[in-house]
Amino acid sequence: MYVLEARKVTKSFGEGEARVDAVKGIDLGVRRGEILAIMGRSGSGKSTLLTLLGAVDVPTTGQILLEGRDLATLSDDERTLIRRRRIGFVFQQFNLLPILTAEENVSLPLELDGVSQSEARSRAIKMLDLVDMGPRRSHLPGKLSGGEQQRVVVARALVIEPAILLADEPTGNLDSATGQRLTALLRQLVETQGQTLVLVTHDPGVAEHADRIVHLADGLVAREETSRRASA
Repeated sequence: MYVLEARKVTKSFGEGEARVDAVKGIDLGVRRGEILAIMGRSGSGKSTLLTLLGAVDVPTTGQILLEGRDLATLSDDERTLIRRRRIGFVFQQFNLLPILTAEENVSLPLELDGVSQSEARSRAIKMLDLVDMGPRRSHLPGKLSGGEQQRVVVARALVIEPAILLADEPTGNLDSATGQRLTALLRQLVETQGQTLVLVTHDPGVAEHADRIVHLADGLVAREETSRRASA
């Protein structure tokens, strides 16, 4: 069964001669407990597709199903709740609040959703321990390395216990060695915690950690392959 599914999804911007068809009819399914990597050149539609999968935007036509629920039929407020409670985001930019500690950054999504501070902090500490950042939980982002900040971002995405993680070039701001360590961590979380991950990347070395790789070109799925890791 698919956790997340796109059915004949299109997305267009503008009208008339200014119209741009960014996504032109994509069918895609993500199974529970797998990593799906999405690759493609700039302008291929991969970032637009990720915003649709993450309920940040709605398709022009087609369906986006998260746990069987069609995101395209929801109101803005309903999609906001879905993003807050069921989708974890990991982006290239860390987007950590500089005046909050690692622990406070991770607990914030829970507190904003009405979870008590004590419960939110307890869950935040658990997630920071999971990504090997427990000893650094009292540090401000400015006192953490890029790799450490991205681990905090992963903990923040996981703390809501999401149905799926969406990552957009999560290693883009990291050096190659740190990026590989982060990708290995994401792989480990999928294997040990049963997480599901959709990963947009331009880096073949990162994509090799996926179970499947979908290549986009001109808003369409050009080809799909099983990664060498999954086929090994």
